[in-house]
Amino acid sequence: MAGDFTPEQKRYLEGFASGFKASRETRGATPTKATPIGPDAIHMEAQDRAVAHGGKLNDQEKIKREQHPFDAYARLAAQAKRNEPPTPADNFRWRYHGLFYVAPAQSSYMCRLRIPNGILTHWQFAGLADLADRLGGGYLHVTTRANLQIREIEPKNAVAMIEGVQSLGLWTRGAGADNIRNITGTPTAGIDPQELIDTRPLARALHFHILNDRSLSGLPRKFNIAFDGGGRIAVLEDTNDVAFQAVEIADGHGLAPGIYFRLALGGITGHKDLARDTGVIVSPDEAVDVADAILRVFIETGDRTDRAQARLKYVLDRLGFDKFLRLVEERLGRVLTRAPAAAVAPRPSFDRLAHIGAHRQKQPSRNWLGVALRLGRSTSDDVHGLAEIARVFGDGDIRLTVWQNLLISGVPDARVEEAVARIEALGLSTKASPIRAGLVACTGNVGCRFAAADTKKHADEIAAHCEERFEIDTPINIHLTGCRHSCAQHYIGDIGLVGARVAINDEGDTVEGYHMVVGGGFGAEGAIARELFENVTAQDAPRKVESLLRAYLAHRATGEESFAAFTRRHDTDSLRRLIAETER
Repeated sequence: MAGDFTPEQKRYLEGFASGFKASRETRGATPTKATPIGPDAIHMEAQDRAVAHGGKLNDQEKIKREQHPFDAYARLAAQAKRNEPPTPADNFRWRYHGLFYVAPAQSSYMCRLRIPNGILTHWQFAGLADLADRLGGGYLHVTTRANLQIREIEPKNAVAMIEGVQSLGLWTRGAGADNIRNITGTPTAGIDPQELIDTRPLARALHFHILNDRSLSGLPRKFNIAFDGGGRIAVLEDTNDVAFQAVEIADGHGLAPGIYFRLALGGITGHKDLARDTGVIVSPDEAVDVADAILRVFIETGDRTDRAQARLKYVLDRLGFDKFLRLVEERLGRVLTRAPAAAVAPRPSFDRLAHIGAHRQKQPSRNWLGVALRLGRSTSDDVHGLAEIARVFGDGDIRLTVWQNLLISGVPDARVEEAVARIEALGLSTKASPIRAGLVACTGNVGCRFAAADTKKHADEIAAHCEERFEIDTPINIHLTGCRHSCAQHYIGDIGLVGARVAINDEGDTVEGYHMVVGGGFGAEGAIARELFENVTAQDAPRKVESLLRAYLAHRATGEESFAAFTRRHDTDSLRRLIAETER
């Protein structure tokens, strides 16, 4: 080669020689552990700390670390091409995409959606019915998180279902496993005459904040967040890990008067805890930032070894509320605002029947219609019919509630009767007895491998039995859940039933049945129910509920005493005696 090396060539050769020398010097040495980088770093660092302190990662944490579920979509697509069910590890991963393989109850997937504030359009609702017909079992379930599920999806149709949902402008991403679940809000947001604030923009803002930040997926366990705007229909925000409860702050307490959210933390009713007030108030424009800070502190402090102790409740039990809030403040870089109880005006009351029937909106001459579904189950024909009614008679919105039903909003006064007639022509109704209006049931063992009983069937039998025999003049919430996971939140029902196998002889034969609890509540009457009876067979459950309700009607202090107040006025032994008297 003619001439000397150019300066650029000399720098290249010097760098190459330096790298080669360093390689020789370190050959055979133990490689230095790389510092995690990227959006998953916060989770990997939390895992590393758990191991460094002598812990052993649980199986789900190992699965996430081995391959993040969002990086495995190609394998889901390959399994779909082969119509192949998932491995146990992939069954966990695919929940990040909203898919739950529910064998042996059903040899198929259930697909769960994300619908912020539970509100979707009539054409999205109809589009989901088309997907259920083409790729699933031809029906949808409204859930206790104002959400929808589609069931009986063969593995070959799993990817088509996810992509079909996305094509409708809806989402399944993060709808299961260790993620922040559907953000709930007041179902009558924006139309409720008594609301303090419209929760729709806040639910959507937090929804998109979560979807667009991968570091907020892969938490120690699932996480629930709700916004209650002070409307007439309860959101059950106190059953959530984080509850934003709209309140009005009065003048004269050293705070700017106006509408804020009171912050409550740690709700998880399956573990017998309602969210507890922190004394913190949050302005609407800082709610997403505060939620983000709470989530990141939970990511750093949640248990990565014992899943039974991994929910936010147990972090709060371990650290205490004060220390947890100090960590949130460190993350935010500022002090949270506290408000004395005297500064907070009384919250508007719930109407336990406002999710059923016709109710006036804040908009002049407009109404919402609460449609009673069959314990949350709707056929695709039902869905198409309701979507058309919302399009023709209402404002086009479908509003799901935590009570497993839906609202059609924006119906003019002059068209209410016609819209109701069209609903009834579908075999549905805008009317329900005080028992059926508050009747809630999870999927049960028809579609869930954890459930010990057919909850929807038994809930219908209980309601029919009681309605045939007596009338009750006050709303009664009866919640049936198939297992201790408490998807139907049995501990906040006036009467709660949790599925169990009940022995019927000394040979160990069992039948479907329930343990019965009583005296739960939410909101102003919030409480965790107490156990009343164990091992009630499903056959005997309707009669047992009848006896309890008859005892209430016969012995309540006044005609206005609520069922919750009545049951809390008696200890469980006294309640059992009153029930026994009724059964004689």
